[in-house]
Amino acid sequence: MIHEKTRSLILGNPEKKIILLVLDGLGGLPHPNTRRTELETARLPNLDRLTETSSGGRMLVVEPGVTPGSGPAHLSLFGYHPYEVEFGRGALEALGSDFELLRGDLAARANFATISPDGVVLDRRAGRPSDDENRRLCAKLSEGLGDRVGDAEVFVLPGKEHRFTVVFRGPGLDAALNDNDPQREGRELLEILPQRPEANHAADIVAKFLARAAEVLSDEPRASGMLLRGFSGLPEVMPFTERYGLAAGAIAAYPMYRGVAALVGMTVLGAPKNFEEELALLERRYSEFDFFFVHYKGTDTAGHSGDFGEKVRHLEIVDSLLPRIEALKPEVLIVTGDHSTPCIHKEHSWHPVPTIIRSPLSLGLPGATFNERSLFQGDLGTFHATDLLPLALAHSSRLSKFGA
Repeated sequence: MIHEKTRSLILGNPEKKIILLVLDGLGGLPHPNTRRTELETARLPNLDRLTETSSGGRMLVVEPGVTPGSGPAHLSLFGYHPYEVEFGRGALEALGSDFELLRGDLAARANFATISPDGVVLDRRAGRPSDDENRRLCAKLSEGLGDRVGDAEVFVLPGKEHRFTVVFRGPGLDAALNDNDPQREGRELLEILPQRPEANHAADIVAKFLARAAEVLSDEPRASGMLLRGFSGLPEVMPFTERYGLAAGAIAAYPMYRGVAALVGMTVLGAPKNFEEELALLERRYSEFDFFFVHYKGTDTAGHSGDFGEKVRHLEIVDSLLPRIEALKPEVLIVTGDHSTPCIHKEHSWHPVPTIIRSPLSLGLPGATFNERSLFQGDLGTFHATDLLPLALAHSSRLSKFGA
């Protein structure tokens, strides 16, 4: 995390722009047959070319052996140690949905799911409905539930595919609740329980909400229930601009990632539907900000599905579009991930993430390629994610000398 003394060294230099490109779930592990990772398998001529002239290494997101969730991982990328910011994914999803989350609100990330009559989770993603179907289901829930459960207002915010967000607004809604998601299909839903006495009222409100929602969705063949995770309220953090002296724009298709950016005070630039729209936004708004966070989701989705070939395909898609980002001529271009999602694991993992920083001040390593093993040799070594932004500032000549 950036030190107070380091912050005093920050210089304004608006003509030297920084782009942080985050390929979600970037890192991988070798395929059992080929012994090559997804990055080693993919054809990445542009990323390989960039790597030869970049500083490179492997980024530790939380601590050795600790597997990060997406929210904490992005906080760490933005320079806020996740152990020091108390939040849950619900708040981030709500913020990313352009919802005005207030102090005292209780938010939860939600999945539509297929639930058997006896409460067993049959499909945690309800067959991955389309975004249009998601909006229909959310509208049905809102209409069927009304706007209140007990003494709390309820807001149902559509998301993408099976994902949506629920926000409860009322007195005494402490966020210390467990998830009802058993994390595996074939298991029973978990009971929502308070983790401390102050959360008793919130547990009662959420339990009533789930019971009524199950009635509303009872005639749905796939989305017959829901999983709630990441109960949280709105935390307080130092704004990104104050922390780094950068006017920051955030571009992401998925609400949760827009939410993390909004939480730290970045300006969220619209709600693009895909990476093509993200790049168009970046090109259109490039003159307005010093720093851009750009997010790509497909690599992580393929990792969770265990589809090695699909993750390779997404890596190659990004590589083919990289020249559009380079054409903007940022002073600093960072390519990294928020965590690793190896296809053989199908989940996030603790493995450090391949990272490159390209600027006129990068050391570079001729012959280096953009993958896990090649970047073992990079000049950045293995560094912590909270050091990424200070490194970006240094590479863009935005830090003055410390001392005489």
